[in-house]
Amino acid sequence: MPTTPVLSIVIPVYNEESNLPVLFQRLYPVLDGLGRSYEVIFTNDGSADRSLELLRAQFNARPDVTRVVDFNANYGQHMAIMAAFERVRGEVVVTLDADLQNPPEEIPKLLTQVEAGHDYVGGFRLNRQDSVFRTLASKLINVVRSRTTSIEMTDQGCMLRAYRRPIIDAIVRSGAINTFIPALAYSFSGNPAEVGVKHEERHAGVSNYSFYQLIRLNFDLITGFSLAPLQIFTMFAMACSAGSFLLVLVLAYYRLFLNDDTKGVFTLFGILFFLISVTMVGIGLIGEYVGRTYQVVRARQRYHVREMLETK
Repeated sequence: MPTTPVLSIVIPVYNEESNLPVLFQRLYPVLDGLGRSYEVIFTNDGSADRSLELLRAQFNARPDVTRVVDFNANYGQHMAIMAAFERVRGEVVVTLDADLQNPPEEIPKLLTQVEAGHDYVGGFRLNRQDSVFRTLASKLINVVRSRTTSIEMTDQGCMLRAYRRPIIDAIVRSGAINTFIPALAYSFSGNPAEVGVKHEERHAGVSNYSFYQLIRLNFDLITGFSLAPLQIFTMFAMACSAGSFLLVLVLAYYRLFLNDDTKGVFTLFGILFFLISVTMVGIGLIGEYVGRTYQVVRARQRYHVREMLETK
């Protein structure tokens, strides 16, 4: 394998033993048919099944183009991708999920756009095979993201994306801890593009993303690229303060001029509970931003690589 292959494929793996054999069968023929040098970097993100065993066997079968990063624990998809980004050699880098929902056969579509001069190419899923709930939730989150950030993506949940090497280098230098890699790449890109790609049902197993993890991922996207949540909360708090002040004036009018104190105590309790809840939301929101700063400042090791399989 050349020291600097033209293409690097990055695939995070977490408990995908049922999908990996089929992925190998479909991925390598596609890459062999491109007529350019390549490498495939798998990051085993602390899998508890036979994923590492299968990756090791694939490395032994194709050591010329296969590399494996093995984490000692589960650090999440973001860290798995970042670990591979820090080790890629190719001039063009493509990310791909291991569950085969984004077919490897669609990779040439992205490379065509890269060859046309784009430094970042995002895929968007055609005829999505997800559940109705996940599809609607994705559309809602896309709307929220477009209204609160400057990131323009048709489908932020599609993993199949291509990046030129300068974009990858910028992502690595950023030292980002919790952020959304496609959005970060978009912010560094000078000429982004999108292309529609096929979407298939998951070949086997279930999604490794829980509902909570999906919420966290999108919360990271919004808070990592915009101050809009803080600004919206500030305006909402100001509106609540103005409304509360007006209500106090109304209650004072009833008490002083109409000698009616029946509306006072319970109304004030209602106002108090409402304002306390607003304050708690605000504290949590501010804590998210402060927590991000803390994670960057403490400079703690983000992940630990137990083993690296590669041909020097």
